[in-house]
Amino acid sequence: MSVDTPVTVNSSAPVRSSTPVDPPGSVDPHVPDDLPHVPGSDTTTPARGASTSSSEPMVRNLGKPVELAGQYYKDGADEVSFLNITGFRDFPLGNLPMLQVLRHSSENVFVPLTVGGGIRDFTDANGRYYSSLEVASEYFRSGADKISIGSDAVYAAEEYLKTKVKTGKSSLEQISRVYGNQAVVVSIDPRRVYLKSPNDVEFKTIRVTKPGPNGEEYAWYQCTVNGGREGRPIGAYELAKAVEELGAREILLNCIDCDDAVSIPVIASSGAGAVEHFSEVFTKSNVSAALAAGIFHRKEVPIQSVKGHLLKEGIEVRI
Repeated sequence: MSVDTPVTVNSSAPVRSSTPVDPPGSVDPHVPDDLPHVPGSDTTTPARGASTSSSEPMVRNLGKPVELAGQYYKDGADEVSFLNITGFRDFPLGNLPMLQVLRHSSENVFVPLTVGGGIRDFTDANGRYYSSLEVASEYFRSGADKISIGSDAVYAAEEYLKTKVKTGKSSLEQISRVYGNQAVVVSIDPRRVYLKSPNDVEFKTIRVTKPGPNGEEYAWYQCTVNGGREGRPIGAYELAKAVEELGAREILLNCIDCDDAVSIPVIASSGAGAVEHFSEVFTKSNVSAALAAGIFHRKEVPIQSVKGHLLKEGIEVRI
């Protein structure tokens, strides 16, 4: 299991399977330089007092995410997110190391905890079926305050936009119905696809400030699944609107061109390398939080330095 532990900085600024689809235009899998990119940390209040039974098997690779979460809490992070970047495949849910990570962290970290990775229906190696609601419930019982849904949200949005019918069976609808909308975050990982004309696709497009590799002046943002390896026939803007209607309360967006698509809070993620990137994302977009990982993991910039910079720039933050 590989776990990334991003940290979120909240601002009081403006509120805050599949056959691969070959999109029209030129694909740029990286967010271009002309956009302000800022990872930040989002906060979720973990269940207090989650205990860990001594009979639980020891998981040797728990130390780092648990230790990091505790340190980030002490350093002033507003929220901590655990992103299980390898997800899970055939493991029985009760033995997932992520559950132990959450249990240990929630004992000492008293800001909101968000967990993402593998929130979907699945059948384990023993033939036991688990619904996405059961998976999420285990996370919540282990100390999570919010769950982040990625690929499964894309599939649900595609179906909803196709039928215009809320079946109540998608992971978004089930989890928000039982735990409330505030517990559901949707992670959108789009890739920029350049176009000659905005009429080349049915999705929302933007005019780019820097032309594409073949001189294209327009682009749309294609949503991806399976860790960005597979493109889907839905744009980031359309996805954000659909998941809001299906019950999501926050959007974790790895590109901020479409931050005005929804009325729910948007968290900007990916690419921060200096404190100035944080103020840039808050002043040049309508996001309500910024989520970052590497810049803090590598101890390049302390969390309090980010917050101090934001205050100097007139952006309200929690100290």
